[in-house]
Amino acid sequence: MRSVCAIELAKPHLDIGLFTNQIEPLLAFWQNDVGLSFEELLPVGSGVRQYRHGANGSVVKLNHAREPLPSAVPPSGYHELLIARAGLAAPRTLSDSDGNRITLLPPGNEGIVGIGIRLAVRDLAAFDDFYGRSFGMEPAGPHVFRCGDTLLFGEQQADAVRGGELRGRGYRYLTVQVRDVEGEHAGLLHRGAEEGRPPVTLGATARISFVRDPDGNWIEVSQRASLTGPLPG
Repeated sequence: MRSVCAIELAKPHLDIGLFTNQIEPLLAFWQNDVGLSFEELLPVGSGVRQYRHGANGSVVKLNHAREPLPSAVPPSGYHELLIARAGLAAPRTLSDSDGNRITLLPPGNEGIVGIGIRLAVRDLAAFDDFYGRSFGMEPAGPHVFRCGDTLLFGEQQADAVRGGELRGRGYRYLTVQVRDVEGEHAGLLHRGAEEGRPPVTLGATARISFVRDPDGNWIEVSQRASLTGPLPG
């Protein structure tokens, strides 16, 4: 997979995670209106339970926080999720009860065969440099990058702000699955990524770290045992 990313992918799809305090309406919406299949429920610590849903090989992670999420946290730049859906004649845009925007598209529309994410950015040159050089993603158009079969669309917006802390309502992070989280995390920092959190091990499930892009958006770098085998001791 190095042909489409500077890092070695363990799967050719990015994942996206959101946080909510109201899980029931979101489960109904994402399963019934969006049509995603529920895969598994994982406790991820600190009072958070993760409801994982499949989307063309990617995972949409609905993280239900038991404690109230802070209301003053700035939004992330991840402002729209695009999902290819067979049988559609035209794009269909929806929003869940937390205001997360989703557009379902016929496969191939805007080049999407899996998922895509639109990012509101403050500086397109910085966006291009980070995703094109630091991550080494493949250019797929003006301010568009491909990693595996996932597309990222940078859109400069006058009201875009630097993203806040990881926990907050709405889309908060992307996940890239890798084979060596230690090496990939170090490489990303060397190529200019901002450190979010250093690598930690989550039991026997995964070893993860976080980096941040020039707009402060969080990106999880994950070495998941189900994809790569037992985690290093």
